[in-house]
Amino acid sequence: MDTRQLETLLAITHHGGFAAAARAVNLTASAVSQQISALEAELGVQLFDRDRRPPVLTAKGAEMVRSAQSILQIVTDTKASATGGQVRGTLAFGSLRTTANSLVPRSLTPLRARFPDLNFRIRVGMSEELISEVVSGQLDAALVADHVAVPNGLRWTAVVTEPLVVLTPPGVGAVSMADLIRDVPYIRYRTQVPLARQIDTEFARFGAVPRQVVSVNTMPSVVGCVQAGLGFAIIPQIALQDMITASLDWFPFGAPPIHRRLGVVQRVTSGREGVLGALVEALTHLGHPREG
Repeated sequence: MDTRQLETLLAITHHGGFAAAARAVNLTASAVSQQISALEAELGVQLFDRDRRPPVLTAKGAEMVRSAQSILQIVTDTKASATGGQVRGTLAFGSLRTTANSLVPRSLTPLRARFPDLNFRIRVGMSEELISEVVSGQLDAALVADHVAVPNGLRWTAVVTEPLVVLTPPGVGAVSMADLIRDVPYIRYRTQVPLARQIDTEFARFGAVPRQVVSVNTMPSVVGCVQAGLGFAIIPQIALQDMITASLDWFPFGAPPIHRRLGVVQRVTSGREGVLGALVEALTHLGHPREG
């Protein structure tokens, strides 16, 4: 497989057509078409629907674009390593809100020293949407929860195991979980995220139905509601690090303490294996384990 064919394929998708790609890569339109035809013949699949004007990618074509991006990145990084050069470009990494404030930024510090010519772009979001963007190639990898299905073509590597804690409002004092559920309203993290589903599962094991007073979709808002005395909450311990919680008491959720796991999800074939391996190592060192 000729890397020039892959570069031409990416040029077509980037510039929106064969003619525009030809001008960008300084080839004739005929030469561009011949390169794509040769690539299709080698792969045994149709990459473009030529019955449409302009031609559009087929489903297999879209898959090949993602593979081409990874292959060309591998080639670039390998050449840099072989010649003593530095890995360049931008690493696009997704993070949950609870890890974006501290854990992920601190994990990038050793990478900056190791890959000084590499830039970083951090995308903060929920697990499902981050995984979708890894699949589409918008992100190289993402740190997500383990209570999410990982599609074929991706792999998930555990890096953080952290306890969940019960955060109680001012003035509650020492109290059992059973009394807390009975007497104090519950501040609920919204249902669409894996963390909320995990907590609901554990409440069901207790045979308890807490009295919900408010549902919010960000961890700072959850903590803010607890600080305002609206109720108690269940949060990851990591969320305590970057918030003002001195006036609040907390204790482990469950006996034995209940944990959640976070991991890095990435494509099975990635052009950033070296960088992502270093990032996984840094995240594991900084975030595992976290015991209260």
